[in-house]
Amino acid sequence: MRRIRAAAVGAVTLSLALAATACGGGSSTDGGSNDSPKTLTYWASNQGASVAVDKKVLQPELDKFEKQTGIKVKLEVVPWSDLLNRILTATTSGQGPDVLNIGNSWSASLQATGGLLSWDEKNFARIGGKERFSETALGSTGVQGKDPAAIPLYSMAYALYYNKKIFADAGISKPPATWDELVADGKKIRAKGKSVLGAEGSNVSENIHHVFVFAKQHGADFFTADGKPDFTNPKVVEAVKSYVDLMAEDKVIPAGDAEYAQNQSVSDFAKGKQAMLLWQSAAANLKSQGMSEDAYGVAPVPVISGTPGPGTQVNSAFMGINIAVFKNTHNLDGATKFVKFMTSDAEQKVLNTAYSSIPPVRTAQDDPAFNTPATAVLKDTLAKSAAVLPQVPSESQFETVVGTAVKELFADAAAGRAVTTDSVKAKLEKAQQQMPAA
Repeated sequence: MRRIRAAAVGAVTLSLALAATACGGGSSTDGGSNDSPKTLTYWASNQGASVAVDKKVLQPELDKFEKQTGIKVKLEVVPWSDLLNRILTATTSGQGPDVLNIGNSWSASLQATGGLLSWDEKNFARIGGKERFSETALGSTGVQGKDPAAIPLYSMAYALYYNKKIFADAGISKPPATWDELVADGKKIRAKGKSVLGAEGSNVSENIHHVFVFAKQHGADFFTADGKPDFTNPKVVEAVKSYVDLMAEDKVIPAGDAEYAQNQSVSDFAKGKQAMLLWQSAAANLKSQGMSEDAYGVAPVPVISGTPGPGTQVNSAFMGINIAVFKNTHNLDGATKFVKFMTSDAEQKVLNTAYSSIPPVRTAQDDPAFNTPATAVLKDTLAKSAAVLPQVPSESQFETVVGTAVKELFADAAAGRAVTTDSVKAKLEKAQQQMPAA
């Protein structure tokens, strides 16, 4: 999922505790579900460089839907910093939209609230059938073995974006395939007076995505096979330390990036201030900030050694956006028609092209728009070397507490405080203590 996703653990816990009461109806006056069969409310996630960009992308498509069906869609684009808490409040109060976007990694947590419509065989039939969607994308729609709580809308993967001119000026002929190569390239880039790798140290969401991948590369998981937190596993500690050490020890991430939040590293890269960027499906964002596609290259995220692939050569989380329907909608027919519209081949091509993401709908992936050199890297990563974030009910709390621990470790590194195995373990132990009891 894209952008920052900060959430209060208390709100998550409250939502789980009150899920059984989340069965009231919304009203058209409070921004929630409404009784009119000719109106829907839709919370869209902020996918573009700004809320204004998203409105420009989405409104023509919503107008198209209204022309086809007679159903007007009231759009609100919700920033990532607010989205999860808004959803959790809606699930506890019963006052939510009819349709909403969610980060795919939240699916299991929101499924546990009981507030979202389950997509059983009957509901899938309303939108053309389950077989239309990529099996891997469906793996991020809820707990395995249960009917999905949401439908895949946009699929995304992390890639390494690199500035061709900065590389050429530093005498570097190809992008790094391993972290050791990236650190070595960093020395050459710094010698030319440029910053090396952008990061967003205060962006909890970005932190969790990167340390999840580092853990996979170290052969570790944050949860045991039965879903219990295992944050202090020595390999997890080693993985988190190796990511923070890109700033603390290797000096490839600038100390100032410890304070960076949403989109700041993308902006620096687009302006030529940094040589490399780890980001998910960044082409549309970079274009909107004035960076020409000819100015940068796209490569797989580095791994510890060898070529990205299955197992410990994972180089991205399987990122994406799902679209969900609130169970308490009074316009189920209109809501499912809207999901069918948004996941139609035609709309999948329009929307995923606009956001430089990959359609999770199989037949839409064949469009030439998704066969460019840049998208080829993303498609290959999604098919071969991306791992699904833990689909456990406490996933959203995991993102918050571990992402915050990494934020604090970056702050230590930026301030010149030692980042040691013991200090990393202490932060992760504190994070694990904040997880809800099973």
